[in-house]
Amino acid sequence: MTQGTIITSVQNPLIKQIRLLKEKSRERKKTGRFVIEGLKELVLAMKGGYTIETLLICPDIFPGIKTELSHLPRIALSKPIYEKLAYRGSTEGVLAIANAKKHDLPSIQLSDNPLILVAEAPEKPGNIGALLRTADAANLDAVLIANPRSDLYNPNIIRSSVGCAFTTTIGMGSSEEVIRFLKQNRITIFCATLSASQNYTNSNFQTPAAIVVGTESTGLSPLWLEHSDQNIRIPMRGEIDSMNVSVSAAILIFEAIRQREA
Repeated sequence: MTQGTIITSVQNPLIKQIRLLKEKSRERKKTGRFVIEGLKELVLAMKGGYTIETLLICPDIFPGIKTELSHLPRIALSKPIYEKLAYRGSTEGVLAIANAKKHDLPSIQLSDNPLILVAEAPEKPGNIGALLRTADAANLDAVLIANPRSDLYNPNIIRSSVGCAFTTTIGMGSSEEVIRFLKQNRITIFCATLSASQNYTNSNFQTPAAIVVGTESTGLSPLWLEHSDQNIRIPMRGEIDSMNVSVSAAILIFEAIRQREA
């Protein structure tokens, strides 16, 4: 595209491609590409080592090219086209096409005393995003998603994670593969469950530990309970017997951090 040209048609092939990448998981998996929306998210993706193919800006909204973005190929969008592509109205007039990562377990590098969050079969993008925000806040070694049911590059996950999907080390695999990875690295498995469990404050998280949470509807599968080193629970004082999975994970993770810093 020549300098000064602005895309103004929804029939433009690039616009059609962007819409497919935003709306279809199959297209993202097939091409290995996804769309980033928002300046903050874009900067975090670059910090996280993602390759940015193209920067798309709306000159009527975008405040100007930051130094760290100046090397990227840029394409201009008219305001009506940008508004058709953007999910939010507060993303500074910037989109980008980026290359996805593989998130394979063997490539994960752990510290000497790792603290890991494992989520089994999470489905709701909002919950996944919140788990990643918690992981970032706690500076965990990694988040491992066992039996993933959602595409990590779903725009709703990226949006709800506020870009933490890009700066958090994420591994994905079957429950069997994740359990094998934890055992190979001699990491104690703490499963959050009501069955045969003890109060989480009575557990010792000071050595290499993985906190494992399941879905709010069904909890953890029997496989995880079979391989658990310690089942833990958060005592409920009201009428319900569980909390939102991201809230529960945050409570358990920050108890582990409190113990490690004591």
